Amino acid sequence: MADLKIGRIMLGICQTNCYFVYREGSSQALVFDPADKGDYIYNGLKEKGFTVAAILLTHGHFDHIWGVEALKELSGVKVYAYEEEREVCENASVNVSKGAGRPCIVQADTYLKDGEERTIEGISFKLLATPGHTKGSCCYYFEDDKILISGDTLFQESVGRTDLPTGSMSTLVRSVKEKLMPLPEDVRVYPGHGEATTIGYEKQYNPFI
Repeated sequence: MADLKIGRIMLGICQTNCYFVYREGSSQALVFDPADKGDYIYNGLKEKGFTVAAILLTHGHFDHIWGVEALKELSGVKVYAYEEEREVCENASVNVSKGAGRPCIVQADTYLKDGEERTIEGISFKLLATPGHTKGSCCYYFEDDKILISGDTLFQESVGRTDLPTGSMSTLVRSVKEKLMPLPEDVRVYPGHGEATTIGYEKQYNPFI
């Protein structure tokens, strides 16, 4: 099977990482956390020869969802999220978009369960529930390719903030220790903000673990 590739587009006032994942030689791309300007994401990928195959959310905060509506409208694809994040996705106060001045909600077409595995256009992944940053935060693990899209759960030498609605630092640290640290050390971690890292590096240098 062709190698899995990952691209990044930094978007919005929080410089959020929007990722697109695809198989080498394929035009089908999964888009994670379209942070803003869904039309920009769609047209940029189209110019590169990609077709959006699905939209997936690591959580429902405003700086990860502002681009969903436009991208979904242009592409016609389904939106996926973790089932415990429904309230955050569908409430503009809880997802802080109202407070940020641009009220926004997202109603996912499919709410996935913890540990649920899916294959979309030949790309297989597993949802790992990692509550803490929000109550329904999750990561997407591509086991065969040793890639983890971690959203705002795990950063390079840090973890996500927990002072926003439904956040809990104790829950977040437990999620990272119990769900992410057992993964192979050479798994590449692609966070919602900042640069990529690895599980092994975070085991050694992350002060929260």
